[in-house]
Amino acid sequence: MFIAAILLVCVLFVPLWRIDLDAPQYPEGLKLLLYPNKLAGDVDIINGLNHYIGMKTLHANDFIEFTVLPYLIGFFALLFFVSGIINTKKWLWASLISFVIFGIVAMIDFYRWEYDYGHNLDPNAAIKVPGMAYQPPLIGFKQLLNFGAYSIPSIGGWLFIAAGALIAVAVVKDNFIKKS
Repeated sequence: MFIAAILLVCVLFVPLWRIDLDAPQYPEGLKLLLYPNKLAGDVDIINGLNHYIGMKTLHANDFIEFTVLPYLIGFFALLFFVSGIINTKKWLWASLISFVIFGIVAMIDFYRWEYDYGHNLDPNAAIKVPGMAYQPPLIGFKQLLNFGAYSIPSIGGWLFIAAGALIAVAVVKDNFIKKS
C-alpha cells in the first residue's frame, strides 16, 4: 500500500499520457504530453496544424481535469497510505474498488475529450474531408489523413497502472492466498 502511495505521488511530476504524431513533413514526429496539471510537448505546432482542420486549440485552462486531477491523485495516494496503516480488508477493498472506478471514469472522460476535439470541427476550416473525424485513438494507433497518431500511457500512466496492480495483488494476497 505504501509503495502504491509513493508511486502516485511520483505521478504528479511526470507525464501521464502521450500522443505521438508522425507524418512525412515531420520526420522527427510531434509529441503531446499530458501531465496531471498541464499540457507539454509540441502543443503550439499541433495547435497550428489543428487549426487547418478546424479543431479547437488545446489549452490546459480549458479543461477542469488539469485543475482537479492533481487533487484526486493526491487523495488516492493518501487513501493508500491510510489503508496501509489501518490494514483491514474493508479499507483494502475500498481502495481497490474506488481506484478502479476512478481509472474507468478517467478513461471515459479522456475518450469524451478526444471525441469532442476530433468531431466538433469548425465548418469554415481550410481543410475539409467529408465524413472525416480527427479523433486520436484512446489507446493504440490510428491514421488521420497523412498523420499517424499513436496514443499510449507515458511514465505516469505506467506508474498509475503499477499502483493499481500493487493494490490488486494486496487484495488477492490478503483474501485468496491461505495464510500459514
